[in-house]
Amino acid sequence: MSHTPLDTTLWPSVNALAVPIVQSMKDNAKALRIGVERLASGATVIDAGIKVAGGLEVGRQVAEICMGGLGTVRLQHTPSRRWPFEICVHSNNPVLACLGSQYAGWSLNHGDFFALGSGPGRAIAVKEELYKELGYKDQCDSAVLVLEVDKIPPVEVVEKVARDTGLAAEKLTFILTPTRSLAGSFQVVARVLEVAMHKVHALQFDLNHIVDGVAAAPFAPPAKDFVTGMGRTNDAILYGGQVHLFVKGSDEDAKNLAEKLPAGTSPDYGKPFAEIFKAVKYDFYKIDPMLFAPAQVIVTNMDSGNTFRAGKIDENLLDISFGG
Repeated sequence: MSHTPLDTTLWPSVNALAVPIVQSMKDNAKALRIGVERLASGATVIDAGIKVAGGLEVGRQVAEICMGGLGTVRLQHTPSRRWPFEICVHSNNPVLACLGSQYAGWSLNHGDFFALGSGPGRAIAVKEELYKELGYKDQCDSAVLVLEVDKIPPVEVVEKVARDTGLAAEKLTFILTPTRSLAGSFQVVARVLEVAMHKVHALQFDLNHIVDGVAAAPFAPPAKDFVTGMGRTNDAILYGGQVHLFVKGSDEDAKNLAEKLPAGTSPDYGKPFAEIFKAVKYDFYKIDPMLFAPAQVIVTNMDSGNTFRAGKIDENLLDISFGG
């Protein structure tokens, strides 16, 4: 399906908008219980949960950095649910904030180091096909990337990022958020709007017609092992996530989007993600990509004023996954 190219002339620099949040984290490292280290290469590493405790506030700030300063992330209470503390994410430019910045789409592997880079730095390197479609390349004199890892990236990865962004290593910041940490769990669940936007893109809905978006999902308690932890953060979105998108265009397109968007439309839906992952022998690419979406969807057509709903929350499955 072909669509009119996106108008990115007024899109800001996601790296520039992230700079003050990154600087604030560095300035308040002790209060936030994070580590800040300058590597021999000159790059800066922020440890958000490997050798330090970090915390929920660190995860919240990392999530806003991931969104290139174009998202508001908060922790809120919803007394109607068994897991009552949820992460709420909003962006008035969800295409740029989520797809252009937050999405973990840049493969940064070397030897036994495996990572998918997310955050604003992706938009300077533009190594992914997605950026051709978005028609966006960031211009900034510094870059920040978030890596969901439990060890410092090797010098070869730093050199690759420097080479691909055209920036000196001294201008690079890597934020490390292991899945089993509080910050790591928080920043993954805070991708609930991004997960929705990624499926919107996969469904070939015209990104020009996305006006605004807000989403929420329950905070997933960290687990003792990687697979369980990853399963919980995914389940928080797949079985507990909610998204409200505001779009333009026809009611037919809006209704069709609402009906196809929820995670429940996938044949893989219905079991804790850790079980699904184990069943495919830990081959992520054997999982139906249409599974990755919030549980419940609301789509409002700004042109007609009509709203369409689909999907449902599964509290029982959240209990099984979260261990409570």
